[in-house]
Amino acid sequence: MLSRLRELIWADWIWFPEGHGWADFEKQEDGKVFPKSSDLWGTLPVALCFLVIRPIFERTIAVPLAALLGVRDKPRVCAAPHPTLESYFRRTSKHPTQISLESLSIETGFSTRQVQRWFRRRRNEDRPSKVKKFQEASWRFTFYLLAFFAGLAVLVDKPWFYEVKLIWEDFPKMPVVPSQYWYYMIELGFYISLLFSVASDVKRKDFKEQIVHHLATISLIGFSWLVNYIRAGTLIMLVHDAADYLMESAKMFNYAGWKKTCNFIFTMFAAVFIVTRLIILPFWIIHTTWVYPLTLYPPFFGFYFFNGLLLVLLALHIFWAVLIIRMVIKFLPSNGIVEDERSDHEESESEDEIIKEKTSNGHVQNGYTSLNNNHRKMD
Repeated sequence: MLSRLRELIWADWIWFPEGHGWADFEKQEDGKVFPKSSDLWGTLPVALCFLVIRPIFERTIAVPLAALLGVRDKPRVCAAPHPTLESYFRRTSKHPTQISLESLSIETGFSTRQVQRWFRRRRNEDRPSKVKKFQEASWRFTFYLLAFFAGLAVLVDKPWFYEVKLIWEDFPKMPVVPSQYWYYMIELGFYISLLFSVASDVKRKDFKEQIVHHLATISLIGFSWLVNYIRAGTLIMLVHDAADYLMESAKMFNYAGWKKTCNFIFTMFAAVFIVTRLIILPFWIIHTTWVYPLTLYPPFFGFYFFNGLLLVLLALHIFWAVLIIRMVIKFLPSNGIVEDERSDHEESESEDEIIKEKTSNGHVQNGYTSLNNNHRKMD
């Protein structure tokens, strides 16, 4: 039963044009090597290596670099330990309604303002520190920069880099060279590592979109290897890496407070992002994978599946392009520093609130212990 189901799922007519199939990859011709499904298992140790190397990189390179660029975490006023409020914070809501604030005020004996302040401080404790954000950005910057230039090295001597239609020449019997193999394994291993580390990474407002992006990217890279859409896959990976390292470097200078440098790099990133992902990707690459093949082969399921994943990525790019343009519009007129609209910003306390909270003997009204001297830096 399972064998029959497997044969049906992987039937040649589903994944290949008429006259072609999986048997094409089993024929060795003049020493040519074709992709195999078993090759994808090699991405798991690569992903594991990234997961091991990343914390070492962040401690030994990112942290000293952050100090060199002047990235510092501001001391945070911590919420005083309180079992009732902590229980509500963890189990019910981090943002209590006005009615809940009043109820908690009666239960704890604090004023509504004090309860509200406690929740604000407690939320700030859970927000990632600036140094942690810098570590994450520097790790991704390093990978994307190296991956982009590695991709250029892999593709610069390939004819389909200059004439995109050649990605279909001799399909599907297109041999794989070692540079393409390693480019695929490293890229796919990196995105798998991102999926594993997503729980500990800084969570932004587009968290769900990031998960969809990682899953679509992993599916696209893996599927393109299985059915030998490798030439198209290498072009797609290069197009994506072209802008990512600029975005991460802009974040790094943002956290360091280098306003002009950050704005300049972010403007470059916005331009490269729009050109590569909203012009080159749809009008060159997707056109060549969606429109041009129909002049060569009748449509088949694998054709729709591959292009469907590309359209998912394109939709995400349009979503992010809107955010990017909004950010550029905000900082250009005022020359202010770029603020990532996806980030959950720390809530500030006004000086007046802190002064009102104190009494002359250093205690807070209503018996609420002063929190102003309870500072700590986030690691």
